[in-house]
Amino acid sequence: MANIVAREIGNVLHQHWKLYLAEGIALIILGVVAILLPPIATLAVTIVLGWLFLISGAIGLYTSFMMRQAPGFWWSLLSAVLALAVGLSLLGWPISGAVSLTLVLIAFFIIEGIASIMFALEHKRELTGQWGWMLFSGLVDLVLAVMIFAGLPATAAWALGLLVGINMIFGGWALVLLSLAARKAAGA
Repeated sequence: MANIVAREIGNVLHQHWKLYLAEGIALIILGVVAILLPPIATLAVTIVLGWLFLISGAIGLYTSFMMRQAPGFWWSLLSAVLALAVGLSLLGWPISGAVSLTLVLIAFFIIEGIASIMFALEHKRELTGQWGWMLFSGLVDLVLAVMIFAGLPATAAWALGLLVGINMIFGGWALVLLSLAARKAAGA
């Protein structure tokens, strides 16, 4: 039974190895850009998130008032107003917003690191020989979380761009190696 499952997983990975490869290459390219321009990448992340919150808040506000007779109106309204406030705050004061986003980034790296490590261990059990690279990627994420936290608040100006860039490069590299191993494993 385990051999059948492993073979099926291998077949699925083999069928989609090109998608893993494309995602890996795209992450590497975006990571290099973010590393070369960390303050701009930090500002871009802050502004994009600001717009996302602002738009979602506006939509939420509209739909809340359109469905004001529905249960949970006040909670929906509160959520929309909060999203609007966060969006306006990030757009109005993007540098200050970068500090808050830096704290969110720390949480992201911790969760991403744990998820990558678990992903690697799952691949170790099932198929690919390149699981170590994904494990390394997860460990790098955890180290980045510690680095960014240790340097607050000074790191907020450049940390988002630089650390996201590093994360993208390691994650992209791991996906490239994983895709090549999946191509070879099922092709053999």
